[in-house]
Amino acid sequence: MTNIESNKISRTRNLILIVLSLQISSCIGQVKEKPVNHTTENGINNKPINSNQSTTFPQIHTNLNGMVREFVRTMYQDKKGNYWFGTNGDGIIRYNGQILERITIVGISPHFRVLEIVEDKVGNIWFGTSEGLIKYDGIKFKTFSFKEGLPGVNAEIWGLTIDKNGLIWVGATGGVSHFNGEKFIPFLLPVSKVENAKPMLSDKLVFKIIEDKNGNMWFATDGNGIFKYKNGEFIHLTAKNELTDNNVADILEDKQGNIWIGTFNGGVSKFDGKTYTNFTKDEIIAGVESYNFYEDSKGNIWFTAEGYGVYRYNGNNFKQFTTEDGLTSNVTQSIFEDNKGQVWFGSWQGLSIYDGKIILNAKDKETWTN
Repeated sequence: MTNIESNKISRTRNLILIVLSLQISSCIGQVKEKPVNHTTENGINNKPINSNQSTTFPQIHTNLNGMVREFVRTMYQDKKGNYWFGTNGDGIIRYNGQILERITIVGISPHFRVLEIVEDKVGNIWFGTSEGLIKYDGIKFKTFSFKEGLPGVNAEIWGLTIDKNGLIWVGATGGVSHFNGEKFIPFLLPVSKVENAKPMLSDKLVFKIIEDKNGNMWFATDGNGIFKYKNGEFIHLTAKNELTDNNVADILEDKQGNIWIGTFNGGVSKFDGKTYTNFTKDEIIAGVESYNFYEDSKGNIWFTAEGYGVYRYNGNNFKQFTTEDGLTSNVTQSIFEDNKGQVWFGSWQGLSIYDGKIILNAKDKETWTN
């Protein structure tokens, strides 16, 4: 890479980090808007939404009919085939096979962030958001926040998972909780801290929670490494030993049982149960800031590398995808595979789809996104 290319990537990355930091501050301290009196029994505000809104950066690929001003942070397709898009500041967008719509929920600001989407065994869809935990039971939406015991008045949920026993684990800026369907029950992580911890949002925040095939729970924290938990016992993984960076951004267990770890300053590592391999340090891949791990139906591992596009690992080799391959932007914020086997990428400048051969504007593959 030339110095000019390196400086260009650095400038772009710095601009996006500045914008992101402003968004995070405004979201945490935002004032709720009063709900309009145009509601139905299912808790949805049916007032028409103006989709003609300005975007942060010029759009290259589709922004879901103008409904996404910034980017899609998370995507999910439920058991019924509905597409769900969690946005950074424009709430929830859904496509049910006929209608593409932005859903605003009575009682909360329409400009909220969605950071995680999961589905339970009976088909309820759960959203981790800047307004708390939102449940959709197929008919109505219901919000659970500080009134139900979510730690912190302005707490937003980053980590969200449902374990094999159906227990909902929540990682918010105010700490980790279990949710039993009615209230949040605190789950305390150990008080041990790394030296010179530098959390970006909260020293109690867990960015990601997963359960591995052996029943271990993994907590990727904001500046304090990873906690591994089972049967009342914790193991603290830090940069002193296993990790390359204590600021852990993402974690995934693949079908082979490998644990993938993405960090904000130390790149990507894989733990095979015995050895930690850091592909960034070994200069196999580029980019120290990596996250958005996703395993597709073929067993490929996808992830983003900030400023360097997207990587795919097929079990033997890494392949890098950038704007030269059709990607909207080299700063990608979300990855998802639908039930057609198409891999979606969400960025600041729109949605792309990889059909197994090439990357295209999402509207060229799914016309309803336009």
